[in-house]
Amino acid sequence: MLLTRQSRNNSIREMNMAKRVKAVFSKAAFLFFMLVLLGFRPDYGDAIVVGSIGEPRTLVPILASDSASGTICGMVFNGLVKYDKDLKLVGDLAERWEVSEDGLEITFYLRKGVTWHDGESFTAKDVEFTYKSLIDPDVRTAYSGDFKMVKSLEVIDDYRLKVVYKEAFSPGLSSWGMNIMPEHLLKSEDLNNSKFARSPIGTGQYKFRLWKTGERVELESNHDYFEGRPYVDRYIYRIIPDQATLFLELRAEGVDYIGLTPLQFTRQTESRFFKDNFQKFNFPSFGYTYMGYNLNDARFKDLTVRQAINYAIDKDEIIRGVLLGLGRVATGPFFPESWAYNKEVKAAEYDPDKARLLLEKAGWSDEDGDGILEKDGAKFSFTVVTNQGNEQRRMTAEIIQRRLKEVGIELKIKIIEWSAFVSEFIDKRRFDAVLLGWGLGQDPDMYDIWHSSKTKQGEFNFVGYSNSEVDELLLAGRRTFDQQARARIYHRVHAILYRDQPYLFLYVPDSLPIIHSRFKGIEVGAAGIGHNFIEWHVPKSEQKYIR
Repeated sequence: MLLTRQSRNNSIREMNMAKRVKAVFSKAAFLFFMLVLLGFRPDYGDAIVVGSIGEPRTLVPILASDSASGTICGMVFNGLVKYDKDLKLVGDLAERWEVSEDGLEITFYLRKGVTWHDGESFTAKDVEFTYKSLIDPDVRTAYSGDFKMVKSLEVIDDYRLKVVYKEAFSPGLSSWGMNIMPEHLLKSEDLNNSKFARSPIGTGQYKFRLWKTGERVELESNHDYFEGRPYVDRYIYRIIPDQATLFLELRAEGVDYIGLTPLQFTRQTESRFFKDNFQKFNFPSFGYTYMGYNLNDARFKDLTVRQAINYAIDKDEIIRGVLLGLGRVATGPFFPESWAYNKEVKAAEYDPDKARLLLEKAGWSDEDGDGILEKDGAKFSFTVVTNQGNEQRRMTAEIIQRRLKEVGIELKIKIIEWSAFVSEFIDKRRFDAVLLGWGLGQDPDMYDIWHSSKTKQGEFNFVGYSNSEVDELLLAGRRTFDQQARARIYHRVHAILYRDQPYLFLYVPDSLPIIHSRFKGIEVGAAGIGHNFIEWHVPKSEQKYIR
């Protein structure tokens, strides 16, 4: 093909531009840019079917404290800021911001032209309303702590607002990743009992369509989204409470995207069928699994007992047997890649003899020879509750059960459907112990989980942990912006929590998602996948769900 002088000059300019772009963009982003430069546009259409064992509890974002609710809210709503693929804070509903030299003031400049899904304009009044709802004592939110640090929030005009803090608050900027709610729809509503919980209106990339209890939540793409229309037209969240059934649906291609168990990842998806039709990913997760004690229970108030249980459980056995090596032993409340993680805190060695000695020191002995310890005439028998559908937690509970029996403690296992588990057992503190996991944010501030004031219904310190030094450290960690100083503070928090054992810290699992191979544009970053979901697309020839 012959080129004219003009077309040659255009080509040279395009190649020079491409070289400059390649220097700053990732390989995937560079490829996408080149395709756009050459006139390629991904096709719109299709649906992604996401499978999950958990059903959302509420779609009022400031009440959404479980992962299922958070997943849907994250598609429907936006915060002022968000984390990008490299875990750097970037603007979302805020176009930019200015922070005063002393860190006490943040002035946000909001995007103009953003509309709610019902067509109303998004303004600073919506941010003000969300803030007031977060600090309202009658609203059962677990996220109030960060916003009670605010001295004042001033709406300057529709697209500017100033936040003034009472004192230095290092997680202040990141806390505005909180989803913003529409004032015009909710200002007269009781947020704890609003119909909005099942029919939300947001500003996000997807609009709510329907929620069929126990079956699915459906969303449809927001064609007017301020970052551009998503290429995938529909997002269908299927609720399948059993992991084995969920995997069968994956095999039948009834779902496109699930999180695999280690067994499924290492063995059950190694066939030619899965290699031809799906793409698997493996990267560190931002969370950990634990057994938390009800610290109001006399047995677990005793630190010696909690430390004994820590020695009685072989965490490496759980890593090998449950995770098949796809995870690491947890030693505290931070994931190992975090700068707040204290590498000097070492996991206690599995030592059942030491566990027995500690239990004896705490006054527990087998008085009747039946193999179960007693104290004051009561056997050491307790129940751990966990959620239905999570095979890893069930297997973990069984290993803990077996190891505790070896040191004279009887453990019973109770598995509960997710919604009832949270509302009837966690929120109401009706448990001896719980087997659960935390998904963690990027800022290491753990005030809402560990501060002694955060024990009300719906809040996260449901085990009732109280330590005055930890309380002071958590406040100190919020009052400095110096990362080295904060690291020293959180290293101390890490050490104290592992010593105190309010949780039996178990493991940090790897994240193991699998996605149908017809979806293109997936990019793995430090944040995992999903950060660029708006760019995922399916070529027209491969689209499965056609409206």
